[in-house]
Amino acid sequence: MNNRYLVSRERFIAASPQEIFEVLATPALHSVIDGSETVKEAQPRGPERLQLGSKFGMEMNMKMDYKILNTVSEFEEGRRIGWHHFYGHVWRYLLVATTDDAGTPGTLVTEQWDARQVRGKFFLRLAGYLRRHPASIEKTLAKLDWHLTGTGTGAGPGTDPDPGTEAGPGTVVGPGTEAGPGTVAG
Repeated sequence: MNNRYLVSRERFIAASPQEIFEVLATPALHSVIDGSETVKEAQPRGPERLQLGSKFGMEMNMKMDYKILNTVSEFEEGRRIGWHHFYGHVWRYLLVATTDDAGTPGTLVTEQWDARQVRGKFFLRLAGYLRRHPASIEKTLAKLDWHLTGTGTGAGPGTDPDPGTEAGPGTVVGPGTEAGPGTVAG
């Protein structure tokens, strides 16, 4: 079933589901992998690692600075994590261990933006989210791949939102955050 309020993209990443989950469950790393270029940093005093029911704030910018408070509403260690804020749409990641066509072990990562249960869908259309999210999700998955493996089309040096930095392996991209393979800031 095709639903315009469920945007879903997937990518094979040559890393284990648990390695990927650690990045997704660490709010301090969300700005490192964000393909929309709107997530700036985790708010202080939030949890270092997410779990079901965790509330975590993010510093955002979409033509203006703002803050958003999210609540983890879906959580299966190493397999699934999702969160929502006051408007109700869910950002969700699904992780399935698999191998690629060459037999390389890794994970099929599916990222979803799910606004099927949101009231006021008109505002989502008006703001252009339905148009922008597919490309932003693809960029996020590419940056996640780059962060973990140092590979990934469209996510390497020169594609980081901050033109003064690179999101490549071993490169510092934020205060106390390193974007090297398997690195998790805490």
